This record gives sequence, C-alpha cells and structure tokens, in this order.
Amino acid sequence: MARRVHSPAPRVAAVGGFEHAQQVDMGVTRYWRAGDFQAPPNGCVLGTAGAVALGNGYCMTPFGIVLPVFLVLGAGYALRRLGVFTEEGDRSLLGVLVKLFVPCLALDVIVGNEALLRPSNWLFPPLAGFAIAVMGYGVCLGAGKLFFRGQETARTFASVAGLQNYSYIPLPLCQALFDREVVGVLFAFNLGVEVAMWTLGVALFPGGRIRGRWRSILLNPPVLAVVAAQILNVLGASALFPQALDVALHMLGLCAVPVGLVVTGAVLADHMNPGILRSGWAGMALGLVLRLGFLPLLILLAAVWLPVDLALKKVLVVQSAMPAAVFPVVLAKMHGGDMPVALRVVFATSIPALVTIPLWLEWAMRFVE
Repeated sequence: MARRVHSPAPRVAAVGGFEHAQQVDMGVTRYWRAGDFQAPPNGCVLGTAGAVALGNGYCMTPFGIVLPVFLVLGAGYALRRLGVFTEEGDRSLLGVLVKLFVPCLALDVIVGNEALLRPSNWLFPPLAGFAIAVMGYGVCLGAGKLFFRGQETARTFASVAGLQNYSYIPLPLCQALFDREVVGVLFAFNLGVEVAMWTLGVALFPGGRIRGRWRSILLNPPVLAVVAAQILNVLGASALFPQALDVALHMLGLCAVPVGLVVTGAVLADHMNPGILRSGWAGMALGLVLRLGFLPLLILLAAVWLPVDLALKKVLVVQSAMPAAVFPVVLAKMHGGDMPVALRVVFATSIPALVTIPLWLEWAMRFVE
C-alpha cells in the first residue's frame, strides 16, 4: 500500500497529501498523512515541559491537546443555544455519524493495525472495557446508596458517574498522543464498554430493561464495523485496499470526532438548565471525587499491574482521566432516571476535566512506559 512507511521519524515532509518519514531506528510502523500527530514510540510525553511532538514540526503541551476538544464541545453547545443546530437535525446527523463516519474511522485505524494482530488484543481490550465499566458502576452504586436517600437517585448517580467518557474525548487524545496501534486498541476496548452501558448501565435506571437489547448491541453499525475491520486485519486485507478507498476511509473517518463532539455539546445544551446547578452541590462533589479521583487511581493500578499489551495500558491511562460520559444523560431521560442528578454529575466532572486531564496524563503515563 502506498501509505505504509516504517519509522515515526522526527522530521516529515508533506508530498501529495501524504508524508515521507525520514528513517530513524525507532521500530514502529506508522501511517503518515499530512497534519497527523507524530507520536513517540515509548510514550506521549516528551521532556520535562511535557511537550508532544507533531508531524508538522510544532509541539503542544497536553493542555494544548485537550483544549481543542472542549472548544469543539463548546461550539456544539453554542450552536444549539443560538438555534443554528436544531433538534430536528439530530436524527439525520447522528445517523450519518453512527452509520458512516465512525465505521469508516474504525476501518481506517484497525485494518493494517499490527497491535491488533496479536491474539491477546483480540480478547483483553473488550474484557478490560467491560470490567472497568462494571467496576465504576459498582463503586458509584455503593457510594450512592450511602449518600442519597432515594434508590432512583442512587441508581441514576451510579449509571452516570460510573461510566467514563470512553469515546469522543479519548479518541482525539489517543490520535494526538500515540500511534495508530493504540487507537485501534481503543476501539476494541470500547466494544466492552458499549456492552456494559447498554446492559448494566440501562438496568440501573428505574425503567431500564436488559431483555431484547442484545440484538441492538450486536447489530450496532460501529460494533459491526469494528468486528469486520478486525477480521479484515487478521486476513491481511490492508494490502488489497486501493489507495483511493484508503484515502476516502481516512477522509470520512476524520469527520467522526468533530461531528461527535458537536452533537455531544448540543445534547448538553438541550438538558442543561442553570437552575439545576443551584442545588445538589454535595452530590456533585461526590461525583467529582469518585469520577476524577478514586476511580482513576483504581484504573491506573490496573494499567500498571495487569500483564497486558503496552497499547492497552496507554488506553487505560487515558480512560482513567476521563469525566463522566454524556450519553447516560440521554438514557436517564429515556428510562425515567433522575435528570437533575445526571446533569449535575456531568457538569461537575466535565468542567474540571479541562485542567485535570492534561495534569493526570502527564503524571500517570510515566507509570506504564
């Protein structure tokens, strides 16, 4: 294939939309494209200043990488508030996102991914994703029952605070900080998280039911795309992809993250009522301590001590830094959960995450490198 080169060189030059990499003995296969981030093979943080090298010769701090993600989220929030991006457009845009952009991104990063050729990465990342979600639900349910009076409130708290933002924030961070292998392992990890969210996460809500959900989980387009891409990867189909198809998949895949972030910001704007934040500060503090304090430490310990692939360890570190996921707010509305509690947890963990994510990544990544 025209895009495959060996060695993530420190200097790259764009030629015809793709990039040549200068040969350096680093032993990592990368797929350079103009504008891609240049990730070092042994970790994301370079030097004492915490700078990350980019393929265009510039450097960014971890904060500089996290900030654009939140700016795009804010753009979606603002567009909804201004009436530019209406609720009527949600269904069609979400359909394009879920049925086209995300599957194309999965094919782009998985097919030809050497990390996912290792049998251990067929099984351990999905299991880790499921286990991390179950652990989060269990810890937050126990704390919620001790802290809140009503069972409905405690269960809603567990379903929202117990699940980290596992996709639309970690994905651009992994793309920026690491090589293509880690991004592929992230997709495998997210399979397990999806299963946990649509079964145990939904069951925590008063109106949630697990029965009949397996069909919708297994036939979910992103899930099908990840499974199909992994089969193609194992069969070595990357060499058969024509360059035009390869570039098209990459172009469409690039749309997944910004569109997903814009939609997420719009969903927050739909449900965020400033009046909700005038009370419930104790519950927000509990969510903050668990989601950005206690649970990250547990996940980091798992990343350090589990005998798994280095790519999965990096994914675990990134996941440990994440705030509460936004989509459980939608599930809370669908299944009769306590909406004020759900929104407070998302707000209380998302705003500080702009600062805590880069600080945590810079500190925690040294334990797995």
